[in-house]
Amino acid sequence: MIVEIDSIELSFDHKKILYGIYLKAETGKITGLLGRNGCGKTCLIRILFGDLQPKYKNIRINKQPLKQHLFKSNLVAYLPQHGLLPKNISLKKAFRIFDASWTDFVAHFSSFAVHELSKTNQVSTGELRVIETYLILNSRKKILLLDEPFSFIAPVYIEKIKKMIVALKQEAAILITDHYYRDILDVSDELYFLKNGSSKLIQSIRELENEGYIRYSPE
Repeated sequence: MIVEIDSIELSFDHKKILYGIYLKAETGKITGLLGRNGCGKTCLIRILFGDLQPKYKNIRINKQPLKQHLFKSNLVAYLPQHGLLPKNISLKKAFRIFDASWTDFVAHFSSFAVHELSKTNQVSTGELRVIETYLILNSRKKILLLDEPFSFIAPVYIEKIKKMIVALKQEAAILITDHYYRDILDVSDELYFLKNGSSKLIQSIRELENEGYIRYSPE
């Protein structure tokens, strides 16, 4: 599975947000997306998913133009930045909706066993993010769009989720972004950097330093 997006033009209040974009995600590789807050990372993912409509866009699946919104294709699962599940739904119902096994989940995250009968508003923000991320990763979709999967999550859970993401790359094209850039660097096989409305394929960590995004510290 190869997913490509380019020829985007997105503006808000006559200010161009995205206009020089090319990005490719493919099965067998994890594609990371970095950039400063407000640069358009979430907008780009939403355009790809199909719930944000720009003035122009060109999305291709296996070199063929996508003629409908991606979310209508049954190919994609999307973890949005600001929450996936309703605030008062039971976890049991959420797992049933996503056709996921609570037993399998607890096998990965044993400390969550006490929440079997809880609702989403009865767990912490970080715990809820773990659950939401797991449900998306367990969706068995061919395209996974992950917007800040590591936010508010304890380090021990981040490491488990990173291992799950890496294990899935042979089954799905994965696009991931997070402001915890070190975690993105850890899992990504290819990396794009968004700046001034345009994307740049990053070839080395040094390039991110040259962009002023990180401080390079050789080991």
